[in-house]
Amino acid sequence: MPLSRSLSMTSLTGVLPAWEEDELPVEDLLLFEVSWEVTNKVGGIYTVIQTKAKITVDEWGDNYYMMGPYFEHNFKTQVESCEPPNPAIRKAMDALIHNGCQVHFGRWLIEGSPYVILFDIGSAAWNLDRWKGDLWDTCNIGLPFHDREANDSLILGSLIAWFFKELTDHLGDKPNVISHFHEWQAGPGLILSRSRKIPMATVFTTHATLLGRYLCAGNTDFYNNLDKFNIDKEAGERQIYHRYCLERAAVHCAHVFTTVSQITAVEANHMLHRKPDVVTPNGLNVKKFSAMHEFQNLHSTNKAQIQEFIRGHFYGHLDFNLDKTLIFFIAGRYEFSNKGADIFLESLSRLNYLLRVHRNDVTVVVFFIMPAKTNNFNVESLKGQAVRKQLWDTAHAVKEKFGKKLYDALLKGQIPDLNNILDRDDFTIMKRAIYATQRHSLPPVTTHNMLDDSADPILSNIRRVGLFNSRNDRVKVVFHPEFLSSTSPLLPMDYEDFVRGCNLGVFPSYYEPWGYTPGECTVMGIPSVTTNLSGFGCFMEEHVSDPAAYGIYIVDRRFRSAEESCNQLTQFMFSFCQQSRRQRIIQRNRTERLSDLLDWRYLGRFYIHARHLALSRAFPDKFKMDPMAPLKTEGFRYPRPYSVPPSPSASIHSTPHHSDVEDDDDEPYDEDEEAERDRMNIKSPFVLNAVPEGKKQQPGESRN
Repeated sequence: MPLSRSLSMTSLTGVLPAWEEDELPVEDLLLFEVSWEVTNKVGGIYTVIQTKAKITVDEWGDNYYMMGPYFEHNFKTQVESCEPPNPAIRKAMDALIHNGCQVHFGRWLIEGSPYVILFDIGSAAWNLDRWKGDLWDTCNIGLPFHDREANDSLILGSLIAWFFKELTDHLGDKPNVISHFHEWQAGPGLILSRSRKIPMATVFTTHATLLGRYLCAGNTDFYNNLDKFNIDKEAGERQIYHRYCLERAAVHCAHVFTTVSQITAVEANHMLHRKPDVVTPNGLNVKKFSAMHEFQNLHSTNKAQIQEFIRGHFYGHLDFNLDKTLIFFIAGRYEFSNKGADIFLESLSRLNYLLRVHRNDVTVVVFFIMPAKTNNFNVESLKGQAVRKQLWDTAHAVKEKFGKKLYDALLKGQIPDLNNILDRDDFTIMKRAIYATQRHSLPPVTTHNMLDDSADPILSNIRRVGLFNSRNDRVKVVFHPEFLSSTSPLLPMDYEDFVRGCNLGVFPSYYEPWGYTPGECTVMGIPSVTTNLSGFGCFMEEHVSDPAAYGIYIVDRRFRSAEESCNQLTQFMFSFCQQSRRQRIIQRNRTERLSDLLDWRYLGRFYIHARHLALSRAFPDKFKMDPMAPLKTEGFRYPRPYSVPPSPSASIHSTPHHSDVEDDDDEPYDEDEEAERDRMNIKSPFVLNAVPEGKKQQPGESRN
């Protein structure tokens, strides 16, 4: 069967090293990827499997299948039903269907259009008690009747194991099967498949350990006590012991265990008692986000739209210069401590003090985009946008009248009398418009009416630090407790457009196994703040010599106290505020160049290695791999840019929307020349998961 094989690393602008791993004979293999989030968006894993689909289909063609639960609405809106191209898969599906279990097949309508096999959990629920008995007999794990999610995962896992048994019976020795399971919900399928000795290679990926999420959500000093936790006791106290057992059993049953970042590898080693074999970082389909050489223009266009919202929201208090206003934001799930909103608010308070003490003319407007429980838009916020629109209409009407009189006078060869060009009615209209902008209250800090205003963590901390959007504050706060949408009457922008219009994304997370938000900023050319406790931050530390020069500011939350981390974050933001407009443009150019690092065309190699390793362990006679040899998944380190700190001068052709008033500085800067130097001065590659030169390996760190 013909397969398209367009996976090529040479297309990545000549920067990334070529892939040296031996190619798998994909024509003689079948690859299955199992996740609860196939066609079913729940969290970040959906983004992982959706964006990775294109490069996997390019490599595997019709030999790649995704598996997950069937939900009628999702199937009707996201999947095109069709027949399986492989007769063995059709026979395996029929075996389940003839026994009363519904199985659906089709193409998932995303980029790459991968095949999906979806199992109807409801149609097989009558087998639950019997399958619970099988699980207990197999590995002594019992599931309580009230945990529906665990019960559903068992039903899905039992159906998948049943499917694989039928499939391998029909296939025989060829082609061989690789199955990749994501997260604990897919774990039962792996456990049952291995216990029944189904001949296939298995990979299990944890994107975040189950217990790690629970412990960090409870404000535990997690990373300093990794080796001190009584794991069984902690899981039992949180009533997730059965889930933890499923996760741990799946980890130890898999031929290859992977996780998404170095920091999560350390966590998994302590929580699940197995060192990951491979770290498989999360990527993005960079093509989706890239705007070629227009990303600077898009930044200017979208920033203007955000500024319009700011004009309305702060009407009556708009005594700051929007041309000298920077827009910061934080976005994600509303996990106040895990996402670092606590340290961010404290740092904003200190930044506000610094800007006032130094009499800096820069104003910072900070957006919190975190969904919370609300009952509607704030009336004051809606009124602000209405006042802004009314002022715009008034100014436009007066401008039209003024322009017509000026035009008529010039046609007659006269210089108009500016004292008579506007009559008394025009002045009356303008005075009424000015009076309409008067406001006796402060601009609201939130755009919606919160259901539990007094107990909301963000609002409580805003009250504590005193950021009330007063005239003296140089840091203004806008809490938007709803995901952004282009249909919103308040801030009509999609998330991607909003990010492009901001100056800095701030994500000082305490618990973030990967962190897509700073990654999305990077591929759109927007600088961001992350931490060395996020997978993204660790990845950038390993790959980039001087991350801050490329607009990636990494706060140390692992080896510093909370106070020191807060001061470091404050200093990062204050230094950013001191940059000139041209310096920020140059930094955005550098940030955007890192997007190739986050492309699945590069990061997909780590998944290739994991599959090869799994095959060599499951079928050692057919697939050879020296377990003692260093991994060929080699990375590299971007060098420090040629001109650091960012030069305050730049060539016009490389900096769209350059400032009208530039700083006097003759230092030359050429974007193309600097990018070429980055390509030529690449440091020697390092082995995956090795500790960077000059950095001591920490206790518990994996060195695969």
